[in-house]
Amino acid sequence: MRSFPVTDDIRDYAVSHGTWRPDIVVRELQAQTVELGDPAGMQIGDDQGQLLTMLARLVNARRAVEVGTFTGYSSMCIARGLAEDGSLLCCDVSVEWTEIGQRAWAAAGLADRIELRIAPAIDTLRALPADADIDLVFIDADKPSYAAYWEELVPRVRPGGLLLADNVLWSGRIADPEATDANTSALRDFNDLVASDERVEAMVLTAFDGLTIARRR
Repeated sequence: MRSFPVTDDIRDYAVSHGTWRPDIVVRELQAQTVELGDPAGMQIGDDQGQLLTMLARLVNARRAVEVGTFTGYSSMCIARGLAEDGSLLCCDVSVEWTEIGQRAWAAAGLADRIELRIAPAIDTLRALPADADIDLVFIDADKPSYAAYWEELVPRVRPGGLLLADNVLWSGRIADPEATDANTSALRDFNDLVASDERVEAMVLTAFDGLTIARRR
């Protein structure tokens, strides 16, 4: 088995050798997010941000949906990877946190391709057209609702499109039989759902906090 601890130095090295490196807008957004205190831990890292941009580019994404926007860094990464005429729909319930993101999107010149809807995400998703025309989905929100979001989104993703779900290994607790809290239990149920879903081809990437990558058949 090939494995080693991924330290901050290693992560920084990897990010520095990628195409989409954090710029001043990203650094200012990250600094503002840190000022929020404990919630700042919900923000993805630069390495995962690079992956989101790359995956959007790989599928030539024109229409993307994000469930759980927080302060908008992942949104920025997805939007930067969209085709020139692409659009990203962001679903969140926090005005306070997403206002930070909106300022960053504007500073990055991305505001025209990002639409934010402040409402329960499940309501927003259920109101979407039934057409299978979504190219990329990123789910990073309340864990007990992952399965419900999945069921709304899979039929709306085009064949060959991608569905991504974050935190699916939950700091390793997912494999600990003694961990029975609501979030861990919900993620186990979600992982079982994805693994048995014949509509997709899926894998769990053992990086970050666990990332499901599923391709719509």
